[in-house]
Amino acid sequence: MSLLRRIPTPRLLLLCAAVLAFSAGVTAIASALTAGGPVPAAESLAVAIRQAIDARPVPGITARIEYTNHLIDPGVVDTRGLPGNPLLNGATGRLWLAPGHGLRLELQSSRGDSQLVVHDGAFWAYDAGSNTAYQGSLPRRDGAAGKPKERHAPPSLAVIQRHIDELSKHANVSGAQPGDVAGRPAYTVSVSPRANPGLIGPAQLAWDAVRGIPLRVALYARGSDQPVLELKVTDISFGRVPASVFAVTPPAGAKVVEVKRPNAATARAKARERRGRTAGRRHPAPVSGLDAVQAKLPFRLSAPDSVAGQARNDVKLFTIGNKPVAVVGYGEGLGGIAVIERAAAPAKPGSSAPAASSDGGDGEHRGGLPAVSINGASGHELSTALGTLVTFQRGGVDYVVVGSVTQATAESAARAL
Repeated sequence: MSLLRRIPTPRLLLLCAAVLAFSAGVTAIASALTAGGPVPAAESLAVAIRQAIDARPVPGITARIEYTNHLIDPGVVDTRGLPGNPLLNGATGRLWLAPGHGLRLELQSSRGDSQLVVHDGAFWAYDAGSNTAYQGSLPRRDGAAGKPKERHAPPSLAVIQRHIDELSKHANVSGAQPGDVAGRPAYTVSVSPRANPGLIGPAQLAWDAVRGIPLRVALYARGSDQPVLELKVTDISFGRVPASVFAVTPPAGAKVVEVKRPNAATARAKARERRGRTAGRRHPAPVSGLDAVQAKLPFRLSAPDSVAGQARNDVKLFTIGNKPVAVVGYGEGLGGIAVIERAAAPAKPGSSAPAASSDGGDGEHRGGLPAVSINGASGHELSTALGTLVTFQRGGVDYVVVGSVTQATAESAARAL
């Protein structure tokens, strides 16, 4: 204190001012580091949507993105054939978009960058895991050249609110939650099913409050606060994207696969021919109901009154590849269970193993799916954060049990057949 007493008053005032300025600077820096980006004003969901629709078109977008996938546990499913696949394992990447001119999406993974490029009426997609590039041309829009784009009047607030009210009859719809995403002012809406959601939780969509551009989409499992699937922008800027961004080619040495699309004129001619052959014919009435469907099947349909605590609600017949397929529904809503039954393909000559099914699997190894025993019959199952699928073959019939249910519930349903 004696030192402070000896300092002249003018110098003491300057020292105090310096200390206050330093403290204010430190506080400002700390606030800038800890605070989020700008937050828009609170608005109703209808108003926020209308503002997004009315936003001025952007000349271009350059962004960094992050993709998260926790749908399939890599420790459960054999993914050795897809090492480092960004679609299965998640990835970070970059995106360039020039509306009406080009799109480039780049995902980084441990095996290299996978890319999608769309430009000048053509596209190519490169899979780094297999070192394969798929390329082809885009269909032309007939009569679109030289004609101005037809503009439609945006929907009114009343119309938007009416659609929100209709959706709210079947789902829980949040308001427009103001916040920030990637440093941009944003609104987020959350939608979740009302009745029997199964394992499905809320889906969320966030968009730029000023530009109307989507910034984040995510899907959650029921009861979890971490998204199962999420695609979000982590940094974004708006402005013209140079044409050189799209002037890229697949890596040298990549295997190139040409993706051929059907000739438009040929496709239209075949469609006219089909309509001519079927003109005047009566389309068969849909077949539904246990007895009616059973009468159309070459095998005994397994459709107990209930499985895994869910009552049977419907039985329908479909035709796939000119062969009858029965679908038995249990329960209601997204948490229901579907049982699909069809005659199994005959076994290959000289082999005791079941023949390959039309879904590309085989009796011993269906894409690395774990094996499961269903009342002595060998099968396979895929359990995810959002649902489970069980397949097995018994008595010359292929069974598929699928639903947004747990692994134990799906297995219980399969064993009840």
